[in-house]
Amino acid sequence: MTKTYIPTIDISSLIKNNFETQRAFKTIKEIEKACIKVGFFQITGHGINLKVIKKTCGVGNKFFNLPDSKKRKLSPNKWNKKNKNLYRGYFPNDVNGKEGLDIGDLKVTKKYSSNLNNQYIEHLNLGKCLNKSSISILNKYFDNIYRLSETLFKSVIKLNKRNPDISGKAFSRLKTLSTLRFNYYPNQTKPVEISKQDGVALGCETHVDSGIFTLLYQDRKGGLQVQNRKNKKWYDVPFNKNALVVNTGRALEFLSKGKFKATNHRVLWNKSKRLSVPFFFEPSYDFKMNQSFLNGSKFKNNGQIYEKFLNKSLKKFIEYQR
Repeated sequence: MTKTYIPTIDISSLIKNNFETQRAFKTIKEIEKACIKVGFFQITGHGINLKVIKKTCGVGNKFFNLPDSKKRKLSPNKWNKKNKNLYRGYFPNDVNGKEGLDIGDLKVTKKYSSNLNNQYIEHLNLGKCLNKSSISILNKYFDNIYRLSETLFKSVIKLNKRNPDISGKAFSRLKTLSTLRFNYYPNQTKPVEISKQDGVALGCETHVDSGIFTLLYQDRKGGLQVQNRKNKKWYDVPFNKNALVVNTGRALEFLSKGKFKATNHRVLWNKSKRLSVPFFFEPSYDFKMNQSFLNGSKFKNNGQIYEKFLNKSLKKFIEYQR
């Protein structure tokens, strides 16, 4: 295993969304290289204060330390028949060895969700389990990580010599299917899966992500591994308290015509508790997945809507069989 396989990129030149400077261009080319060769990279200079990240992790840890009956107040209908939500919320660790909390855009109100009547746009009443201070912390983090994700997507658009502002056609805040997730790995008594490839015990199965990018904060216990697409070897993603881990997903692979491939990753079995906080940057539910969006030609407003693209992708995940 070597730590140098996963590149680290300082993206501070992109934070103000000025993609015209020489330094910004160099950074974008580094992102392109990392996406093509590895599919994973770490970013520093991302503009999200470490204190904000630590407070966000603190909210997650506080939630998972609640009694099971309290946590299930946020569960989808499958695990709490009193609730109407099907997609957002808490899933218990007897599903696939880890607990999770899936949160959509916190700006989505109950009224908006009800009027829209979309299967993935759900209002989750976090007040059932969290106080106002904790909800405020989550709001701030969601805003920050969403803006950062959009900046990365705009850099990909810029690579294709298109106006970065067209990202607004793919991402509309109240319609986006983006998810802030807390993954909590308890003291697992047995692995979730034994890798058929190399016999390694896993705490999270080998998989690829569905969206454009995933931006992850992992704690110092680590355990995340990335597969080299050519030699099929696995490489550790090292812990860096100042960095966020970024990987490409199936939606970006599709829009880029396979240039940026979604990459296999997994989590090693770890007997000690572990928390990770991924943000899945997903387009608006009604965004039409057409490959002309990124290729520099005039965008053709047709194709499968992202909601259906995601629905197909989620079928392979046990925790989403709701």
